Amino acid sequence: MNSDLFVDFRVSPDDLHSDARIREAIRNHAHVSLPEHFTYQIIRRNIDARQHQVWYVLRARIGEKSFNMSQHKESLIACPKDAAPVHIVGAGPCGYFAAIQLLKHGYKPIILERGKDVQARRRDLREIQQFGKVNPHSNYCFGEGGAGTYSDGKLYTRSDKRGNICYILEWLTEHGASPDILVDVHPHIGSNKLPGIVSALRKTITDCGGEVHFNQFVTGFEIKNQSICKIHTASASIDCQKVILATGHSAREFYELFHQQKIAIEPKPFALGVRIEHPQELIDQLQYKMASRHENLPAASYSLSCEISNKGVFSFCMCPGGLIVPAATSPGEIVVNGMSLSRRDSAFANSGMVTSVDEDDFRPFQKDKELRGLRFQQSIERKVFEAGDGGQRAPAQRAVDFVNRTSSRDLPATSYIPGIFSHELRSLFPPKTIERLREALLHFGKRLPGYLTNDAVLVATESRTSAPLRIPRDPIRCEHIQVKGLYPAGEGAGYAGGILSAAMDGIRVADAIVKYEK
Repeated sequence: MNSDLFVDFRVSPDDLHSDARIREAIRNHAHVSLPEHFTYQIIRRNIDARQHQVWYVLRARIGEKSFNMSQHKESLIACPKDAAPVHIVGAGPCGYFAAIQLLKHGYKPIILERGKDVQARRRDLREIQQFGKVNPHSNYCFGEGGAGTYSDGKLYTRSDKRGNICYILEWLTEHGASPDILVDVHPHIGSNKLPGIVSALRKTITDCGGEVHFNQFVTGFEIKNQSICKIHTASASIDCQKVILATGHSAREFYELFHQQKIAIEPKPFALGVRIEHPQELIDQLQYKMASRHENLPAASYSLSCEISNKGVFSFCMCPGGLIVPAATSPGEIVVNGMSLSRRDSAFANSGMVTSVDEDDFRPFQKDKELRGLRFQQSIERKVFEAGDGGQRAPAQRAVDFVNRTSSRDLPATSYIPGIFSHELRSLFPPKTIERLREALLHFGKRLPGYLTNDAVLVATESRTSAPLRIPRDPIRCEHIQVKGLYPAGEGAGYAGGILSAAMDGIRVADAIVKYEK
């Protein structure tokens, strides 16, 4: 064979690891004669559970050569001593991939991260899990790797037009991620694997002359002649010419700072709701239509959406075999999120169940002007906190009880370590939000019979789905529309919504700096 051939086929879970059965399936679907001893590589893997029989849907590349992944790391060289510096605020996927891209072009990235390195973060996560103590600079959102580090590590995005997804996946694989992420349609890494990958990315950056500084909380910017010239931290004042702002969606201090300094920001819609948690065994049964999950099948997931009163209601960040975690970033608020380990072997499945909120919902906060969406978000998180005992125990309600507008006399077991307590959630959210969630659950219960059950519990509140504001930038140069040298990027600026899209936006901004510097 002179060129590669691509063959799509399917096999049962029983045959997933059978080379003989896979070769047989390839021959049956190739539509051409294959050599007796052909070489193949599975390049795409998905699960089709729509019918009674569950299938693995595979794509194979056939050829007489071995297939090697690109070695991007080897292409980096140390930046020269006189390299132009670019300061990056935030050491998440946006910041780290922006740094890597700048290094490729001979710039010196200098990363300032408010939180701790990925290993030191662990102690603060234990503090919030076990004692309800929230460190405003080191938590599930802040610190090296950002909010994605201690999460499921989902790498699926619909933003494929924004950049080269495969390029980022290959970088992650070079730094310790399983090659499975290059194949799976819905890849994930897992919070047990991500810390090592993040550390490896940092080493690559510093080995090539970049700098990463932790415990550097940025408190302000100095702007002269409409250009950024200094970054102020809690301990220093740093001269700068170009700053990439890659803070993540929960760095509210920057929204407050920009508002005070009259730097343009604008509210934007986001999504608000709860975490819904089921026994994973139940979700497996509903999705795979079998009494117990086959050993070659992963923990089942789902994706649900509908429109209620002209607004979307949808599942978000679904974590099969996962855990609910406390994601507050300041004392006095309750925020929950989902995470899972690489094996996804928890007894629980959780997902955000959220509805879109916009200007109609922000109306009570009009006096707060550009911050009205943020104030709305804060008001819900604080109200949920005030319903509790002053810690991170979260109010919760069984799903059917919620739909029936009745109190839950007791609650099922949960993965949420701080604990949950029974509380009618309709008292904590605006009536329109509650009604949309209620009607959506009724709809989803019909679409997926068995999903709406009192074995499921709703835990408040899922409110950090995306940033409540956008920091406007030039669509081509990626520079702030008012401040030269300031480049808003990633989730915190309103241009991304996950690990992959944040990384792609970091690359995009770095490329714009390089292109328009010349």
